[in-house]
Amino acid sequence: HTGGAYSFARSAMGPWGAYVTGMAENMEYILTPAVIVVGIGGYLGAIFGTAQSMEPVWWLAAYAAFVGLNVAGVETTFRFTVLITALALGILVVFWVAAIPLFDLDWALNIEPEAGRSRWLPYGSAGVLSALPFAIWFFLAIEQLPLAAEEAHAPARDLPRGLLYGLLTLIVAAFLTLFLNAGIAPGSAQLGTSAEPLFEGFQTIFGAGLGSKLLALVAVTGLIASFHSIIFAYGRQIFSLSRAGYFPRWLSRTHPRRKTPHIALLVGALLGYLVAYGIHALGPEHPVGAVLLNMAVFGAVIAYALQMVSYILLRLRLPDIDRPYKSPLGVPGAVVALLIALVTLVALFVTDPIYQKVVIGAAVWYGLGLLWFAVYARRRLVMAPEESFALSAHDSRDEP
Repeated sequence: HTGGAYSFARSAMGPWGAYVTGMAENMEYILTPAVIVVGIGGYLGAIFGTAQSMEPVWWLAAYAAFVGLNVAGVETTFRFTVLITALALGILVVFWVAAIPLFDLDWALNIEPEAGRSRWLPYGSAGVLSALPFAIWFFLAIEQLPLAAEEAHAPARDLPRGLLYGLLTLIVAAFLTLFLNAGIAPGSAQLGTSAEPLFEGFQTIFGAGLGSKLLALVAVTGLIASFHSIIFAYGRQIFSLSRAGYFPRWLSRTHPRRKTPHIALLVGALLGYLVAYGIHALGPEHPVGAVLLNMAVFGAVIAYALQMVSYILLRLRLPDIDRPYKSPLGVPGAVVALLIALVTLVALFVTDPIYQKVVIGAAVWYGLGLLWFAVYARRRLVMAPEESFALSAHDSRDEP
């Protein structure tokens, strides 16, 4: 079903488990496009030389264009996603090939270590904890694919295959891009504070002229591919939670002609833009992209932890349930992933005072969402497909 993680948790932990998982994932999916659109604005501002005050205009234009594309229809959305992703990967291949001859490990290790620390861990174990949310960011929202289950022809076969191929692609692309970009001038120390690190990498390789700007402009397609697909994801996720009564029912209305969840798409975009603009208004001491990233990861790691708990409970309570795909890592893999999620959740609250402040704000948002369910929504759930499946799975277990 299009509910994704929420429907998974519904089968394992009931309505409350479904909501706390769905609310956390909703926060992740609304804030992740906001992080990406800030990156898009940073790249376009650097390429075209616009003032920093113009960045919210770039954000607004990007949201308008890609929410509109998602409202236009599923087929249009998927065709564009395939095209833009292929183009982005092609540009990354150009970058990798061009960067290899210039690679020097000294550039990658040019961060001045603290007293008693090594070049490999310049900030010690605290630096590792601080880096965890940014490491998770490379893979954030890969789990959105099941939200397209109701659009897939053979979801039981195609979705696991797509997830595995997507993970392998991300692992290779993330490692090569991070490693090679850090290993050329200006090195890790400067790239760590850059709003457009890949653009700086292209400038190192091809110079600061028109050629590097054109390549960087094309490289923005990578951000666009992610931005576009996660807009699809939050639209489907809001739609499914609304359809079942967890969110207000009017959010699941669909476009009369296109049959897409246009209200969910618009509301998600409005929330993401307002949060980004609000942080931008706080001033330069609050780096918008990094702040939003930590807020998005806060929602993500809660959702990941609850999905791992759901997996373990389903294996224990419903061992004979139909499972078209079986995890090769099983319960031990779920336990390891659960521990990583919990460690990252703790790290978000203890590593940086600025990030700590906004993550507390995200926690308040999450708490208000839980209050909504406790006071109002839990008494107004309806028999959506995800609810029906969860009830039938438990009924079949109870049969003599």
